[in-house]
Amino acid sequence: MELHDVWFVLIAVLWIGYFFLEGFDFGVGILTKLLARDRTEKRVLINTIGPVWDGNEVWLLTAGGATFAAFPEWYATLFSGFYLPLLIILVCLIVRGVAFEYRAKRPEEKWQTNWEHAIFWTSLIPALLWGVAFGNIVRGVKIDKNFEYVGNFWDLLNPYAILGGLVTLTLFTFHGAVFTALKTVGDIRMRARKLALTVGLVTAVLALVFLIWTQVHTGDGWSLGAMIVAVVTLVGALGAIKMGREGWSFALSGVTIAAAVAMLFLALFPDVMPSSLNPDWSLTASNASSSPYTLKIMTWCAGIATPIVLLYQSWTYWVFRKRIGTHHIADAAH
Repeated sequence: MELHDVWFVLIAVLWIGYFFLEGFDFGVGILTKLLARDRTEKRVLINTIGPVWDGNEVWLLTAGGATFAAFPEWYATLFSGFYLPLLIILVCLIVRGVAFEYRAKRPEEKWQTNWEHAIFWTSLIPALLWGVAFGNIVRGVKIDKNFEYVGNFWDLLNPYAILGGLVTLTLFTFHGAVFTALKTVGDIRMRARKLALTVGLVTAVLALVFLIWTQVHTGDGWSLGAMIVAVVTLVGALGAIKMGREGWSFALSGVTIAAAVAMLFLALFPDVMPSSLNPDWSLTASNASSSPYTLKIMTWCAGIATPIVLLYQSWTYWVFRKRIGTHHIADAAH
């Protein structure tokens, strides 16, 4: 296997890690409107991800940086062609982080309500747009012979990509509801289970249609295997949450996300960004990569740094592993 193929796999792993971790993160943010009944319950939900949300975003930064260094042509075409949706995602992530930090800085009702609205929308919009973006990458976009995107924003809003966005939105919401049930106690935990089951059923229908569409469009035997894993584990996650086994359900929903993302990358390979105008104009893992020397240096750096990152992030989750409930929230709102 060539180094550019290795880095294609590593970037896929980074996106899997990001969607697994930030997926429940986005889901909890969405649930602040769908599940929480009052301000105290909203604080419970926010506190479940409070210690980890910023660490989860490290995976996105690493995936973007790795793409820039390992596949500069891919990075350039992707970020220029998808400039507007990626800018919207970036703004949402910035506002979302500010909302988490500033929400409790003042006691006024309006102040806190406005930041809670921001948390909801800046969780929902990226959850939707990431699916739209990856749907377009797998489907193919208008790339000319110079490897430049020549389409427009409206070309990205096609039925396949929009369905992909709905899948990520519902899947992340389901993942977040399961995480909430895993991390809370009392009535909110019971309601999170029920909501997870409802959202999970919707997710299963949308995901099945999207994955089959992907397989028919550009899949092979490897992507079919990943699709089967995704479908089986999603059904298993639904069964586990129905039986009140939140830990198993969360693990299985995480495997569902991993298998679904893996399927997209398997269906994409060896392309990294197919051209819908001419297959010969597609960006591939070979023609979009950096020099072998650059990839070699990156491999050594990743081999040293990655275990350290995994260790400290795992330690963070271990430290904040206990469940919380409304009785843990102080009476004072400020």
